[in-house]
Amino acid sequence: MTLRTLFSRLQSLDDPCTPGQLTNSNQYIRILYVRGMAMIGSGIKRGTAELAVLSVLQDGPLHGYELARRIEKRTNGALHFTLAALYPMLYRMEQQRWIRGSWETSANGRRRRCYRLTPAGKKKLSPLEREWAELFHALQQLTKAAHA
Repeated sequence: MTLRTLFSRLQSLDDPCTPGQLTNSNQYIRILYVRGMAMIGSGIKRGTAELAVLSVLQDGPLHGYELARRIEKRTNGALHFTLAALYPMLYRMEQQRWIRGSWETSANGRRRRCYRLTPAGKKKLSPLEREWAELFHALQQLTKAAHA
């Protein structure tokens, strides 16, 4: 869901409380946030996870555990994936052909699945980055307005 779509859906909700009727901009920001999160709930989490995986895989192929570790390290612990949550997502991303997994044998003889970014994954990454940049910019504008 794009930011433009989200805001048009928020505006179309039947609510007697419009921005012009609110005296406190923080109230409006809170309403936007609560409604937005309710509407896109798991979609925003999935979008964050997909962006994180695709971004990290740009640097080269990784197995699941190392992928989760690198995401956590790059985000200073803000994003943490359990392997139980990560592997189903990697499977879905393989089905969408954004990544490709192959079995490899590690130096100690253990088999593990290594994931690589595909051309389709690179193509998906660009709009994801743009959508997140738009969202962060919009949120910055909202918070600046609240503090003005």
